[in-house]
Amino acid sequence: MEIMGYLYLILSSVLVFFLVLPFINTFFSIFVNKKIGTVSNPKNYDFGNIITAYKNADIAKGLVESLLKQSHHNHHVYLVADNCDISDWDIEHGKLTVLCPSQPLNLKAKSIIHAAENFKRAHDFITVFDADNLAHPDFLSEINRFANAGFHAVQGQRTAKNLDTMMACADALGEFYKNYIERLVPFKIGSSAVISGSGMAVEAERYKSYLACPEIEKGKHQWKKMLQEDKILQNYLLRENHKIAYAWDAICYDEKVEDVQSVETQRGRWLFSYFQNLPNSIGHIRRGIFNFSWNQFLFGLITIAPPMFIMLMTALVLVVIGYFINPIMSVVLMGGLAIFAATIFWTLYLSKAPKEVWNAIWAIPSFISGQLKGLLKMGDPNKNFKHTEHKKHIGIEEVLK
Repeated sequence: MEIMGYLYLILSSVLVFFLVLPFINTFFSIFVNKKIGTVSNPKNYDFGNIITAYKNADIAKGLVESLLKQSHHNHHVYLVADNCDISDWDIEHGKLTVLCPSQPLNLKAKSIIHAAENFKRAHDFITVFDADNLAHPDFLSEINRFANAGFHAVQGQRTAKNLDTMMACADALGEFYKNYIERLVPFKIGSSAVISGSGMAVEAERYKSYLACPEIEKGKHQWKKMLQEDKILQNYLLRENHKIAYAWDAICYDEKVEDVQSVETQRGRWLFSYFQNLPNSIGHIRRGIFNFSWNQFLFGLITIAPPMFIMLMTALVLVVIGYFINPIMSVVLMGGLAIFAATIFWTLYLSKAPKEVWNAIWAIPSFISGQLKGLLKMGDPNKNFKHTEHKKHIGIEEVLK
């Protein structure tokens, strides 16, 4: 019983730390006015925009059109139509190249490599988008501003392009929280933004080096067991102690899931990747300590933090157990839970989240149920992790309204 008491105290203390950490970071960030420097003769950087489409090129039409309407004109769009029927594709433009691999690639990383190998010219930066995304007209202009400020890797703000179902709004709620806690706040207080998986830009030579790294090469043969390419990219950058900037106004609209089944499919894959990535997060913390690098240390803490629903459910279970083992610690845990919940509301307020997202708080239990089902399917990724189907054919003009 004494050993159990110690284990309970240790686990509860760790949970309290991660429940309170977002509040502490956010509190200190409000005193930091992170201004991006300007240069007298800003460079007009050349961007190679890669879009990865799988089995559905048609969904990418809105994104292609939004990129062709950018206020920043020095760029080229590469659409990789992997295993897609493009017989109905009707967009032709001098800044657009549609690539159809002769054999199905079946892996996002392979599609990105295929695009990079078929660039029309050498680009300064590479940006990556999912086919269901839309780019704000000033997306590249904002990224260009950060590039001129000296940043080699920039994550844009991914936000919802659809808020038409309660589940989509609940998904957007989580993204608002993560954008603030895992991206804006760390960047403001001297660390790096967590990469979202799309809507990011990296200096071309660095990105090509990442594509040639051992983790990507190994992942080509792992299929769905591969660590997500966005995590490999951020690990690659952080090992070199590069700072990943966060461009709040470089907006990339993203399609949110619409039902519990989609949550189960998508989050199962994300949870599997979280657990895969734990050794890398520990490595960032270790490097941060030995290198005296706040960038690496804080990034490691943020990426090692348990997923929100796992943290909340574990804390609730420990509150009940603590009533019999350690009542004082049980009360401390309840305090940590209250602070964590308040931080969620605070970040929604600071992010100016729309009322539809606020109303989605009542849908969180259903969303969590989908995540739980996804958690139970992590044992066989190749069987259970299915491609998320996207259906929202929305143009950038409609979203901007």
